[in-house]
Amino acid sequence: MGQTKRKKTKILILILTYNAQNHIESVLERIPQHYWHDEIYDTEVLIIDDASSDDTVLNSIRYSRERWRHIRILTNPVNQRYGGNQKIGYTYAIEFNFDLVVMLHGDGQYPPEYLDQMIEPISSNRADIVFGSRMLEKKDAIKGRMPFYKFLGNIILTKFQNWLLGSSISEFHTGYRAYRIDSLKKIPFSYNSNDFDFDTDIIIQALDIKCRLIEIPIPTHYGDEICRVNGIKYAFQVAKSTLISRVQNWGIFYSPKFDYRLGKSPYDPKLGFDSSHQFAIQEVKSGSTVLDFGCGNGYIAKELKQQKKCKIHGYDIKQSDEAIKYCENVYVTNLDQFDWKLIQPADTILLLDIVEHLIKPEKFMEDLRTHTAKFRPEIIITTGNVVFCLTRLSFLIGQFNYGKRGILDLDHKRLFTFKSLKRLLQDQGYEIIKTDGIPVPIPFIVENSRLADILIKINRLLIKVSKSLFSFQIAIVARPLPTLDQLLLDAELKGRSKIKQALTDNKSRYEN
Repeated sequence: MGQTKRKKTKILILILTYNAQNHIESVLERIPQHYWHDEIYDTEVLIIDDASSDDTVLNSIRYSRERWRHIRILTNPVNQRYGGNQKIGYTYAIEFNFDLVVMLHGDGQYPPEYLDQMIEPISSNRADIVFGSRMLEKKDAIKGRMPFYKFLGNIILTKFQNWLLGSSISEFHTGYRAYRIDSLKKIPFSYNSNDFDFDTDIIIQALDIKCRLIEIPIPTHYGDEICRVNGIKYAFQVAKSTLISRVQNWGIFYSPKFDYRLGKSPYDPKLGFDSSHQFAIQEVKSGSTVLDFGCGNGYIAKELKQQKKCKIHGYDIKQSDEAIKYCENVYVTNLDQFDWKLIQPADTILLLDIVEHLIKPEKFMEDLRTHTAKFRPEIIITTGNVVFCLTRLSFLIGQFNYGKRGILDLDHKRLFTFKSLKRLLQDQGYEIIKTDGIPVPIPFIVENSRLADILIKINRLLIKVSKSLFSFQIAIVARPLPTLDQLLLDAELKGRSKIKQALTDNKSRYEN
């Protein structure tokens, strides 16, 4: 029997060009011969010209015909800029089912002779992304005539980015890159900048989704090519994008390019530290019956059942296996159109990060009181504090940025302060039993647990100074007061009881 022929790795060599008529033929000539003849890989060379005003395209066509080499050439009718051109190339690679793509510049700044070293770590499954770095050997960058201001700026920007991102990359600003296509599919690169900071955006995204990244040393070459990068503008864009990617984790800014959850719930359990979830668990009495509105994946139900032997009835817009596991029942319902027949007698009702998602929270709380006041349950409510100090600061500088989670969650329909939430509850007939401020969920931001503990304690001390200013969330324990119908019924029952007692007493006296 003959051996099964091994499928070749399908590679796209993507060459980005803009006014590169003096260099494009040299770049193509320097591509190793085996890529042209498919000796090792199933290779396609793709040139995407970004609306050049010179003869870049004509020179590329001439080279292809004279050397009998198949090159696919695309021309943008309108200049898409550096990042926009990459987006088109990566979309092409994905749609035509390539295994990996490696990017070259048409001006010859990056060496085609290093294609094997760029591709091998991915084809051998040692990496998802490979960067050709000019800064692994910094002295070689100077030897290659990298201008000193670029050399110094590269080092400073890279150190700043590594510090913020917790990475250890030698150079964020190389344009010599190879990507596994399966990894590119996970990266929302279509949202990235169309400018030169596209390269920074995609590195941050790759780091965030835990791509395996390898750098290889490459020689530096600066010749007569024209630099089209505005250094000051570029540095500002890079710093801004890096900061936004981290601030987004704090829930005070949102950009879709740093949102990788794509349909997954952004709400994680806040357990094991001073948080709204921990507050609720501490307030629930052992052995009680609990109604958990917005039970989600059953994080709270699990803790209450295991720690406090509670019985939990869950309510959410969808069921999860975990919630079913820890709840007596899980009712699938939309709280904005809630079927109040589903209400069960309970000791405690949890409304954790719920009221801000309701279209009409006043109506919901009024109906909740109507249907639960006779049980006299404690209702534990948490929500974001819209006048938290960082949110106030953003307002002060004219920013109102919704985020994937946090105080200005994209799904939030109402925003509250301590006063406005207390007023809503009191207006709808609730007595306030307890009010507390909740610190920032710092463990979601700071990985160092010891530092996170210290910062939470500092935040807790600041909350004692001013709940309104330093509380990230509001926590209130309230109880529904009897409705007028209930008071009338109670009065009637009490009246009947009094009358019955009076008749009994009078009969006893008459018989005596």
